[in-house]
Amino acid sequence: MKVEVLKSDRVKGFVEYCKKHRMEIDDSFLYDADLKKFGPNDENPTCIVTDEQGEIVAAASLIIDDYNKSGRKGRFRIFHSEIEEQECYHMMMQTILKYTADIDYAFVFVPIVNKNLMEHIEGLKFAVDRYSFLLVREDLVVPEFSFPEGYEIRPFRFGSDEEVWCEVRNSSFVKLKGSETPITPKIVINMMNSEDNINGGSMILYHKERPIGVIRGSMDEYEGSAIMNIGPLAIIPEYQGKGLGRSLLRASLHFAKEKSYDRTVLCVNADNERAKDLYLQEGFKQVEAVACYKYDLTN
Repeated sequence: MKVEVLKSDRVKGFVEYCKKHRMEIDDSFLYDADLKKFGPNDENPTCIVTDEQGEIVAAASLIIDDYNKSGRKGRFRIFHSEIEEQECYHMMMQTILKYTADIDYAFVFVPIVNKNLMEHIEGLKFAVDRYSFLLVREDLVVPEFSFPEGYEIRPFRFGSDEEVWCEVRNSSFVKLKGSETPITPKIVINMMNSEDNINGGSMILYHKERPIGVIRGSMDEYEGSAIMNIGPLAIIPEYQGKGLGRSLLRASLHFAKEKSYDRTVLCVNADNERAKDLYLQEGFKQVEAVACYKYDLTN
């Protein structure tokens, strides 16, 4: 077998490999829309392993976009091999490490049911940083909601609310593992212009004229059918613990029903117990668990 940096003439084969194996691994960045615009560059250092016939049998691709680079981190889009040999993973890791001068940590997410991949990742000296859960809510009755006097939900306004969104989201997640890196108005603009955006699905909660919460519903797919993804859901620290997050969640669930979605999905960190308890109380059920591994590049 031979490891090589992915070139443009093999992108089609790489994409086919990703589609073939995305059900076995974390597929957060392996949707058709992501792969359609994928290209090997400085933001996506990628390598493949080929067999004697020149067929791709393994692939590793690291995402180091502006958001990740600002937090001096990278996240693997895919790290997978059809060959159950540790040497194959080692070869890919050594190749990818050549492109990590601007980051301090590399992360890879692995479904905990994929024990073989977890063993290979741990064999490369990755350490578990946190666990994350995928929760799904079926078509259930959505409880009514209300806010105290002086509170109001307003739809996100393109061209004027980008900085507001950043302020609320960043102050809410400053201590949340995996989300502590601040986002920028540019990132919000890209998010709102993405193919998965739903008009009206992004909302801001105000107390009088002060923005204190945000929530977003976007198009997603789960088990082969359409589903609405909820996230982020954020309330600034001084307004937490007042039941506002529950009401904001229910507002998004009502929006999903209005848009004819019969299921909703969201992700939550294991250490965010208050949020997970809220989602379970509101009818969500855990369907998947993922381990987030971290590789320390500073040593």
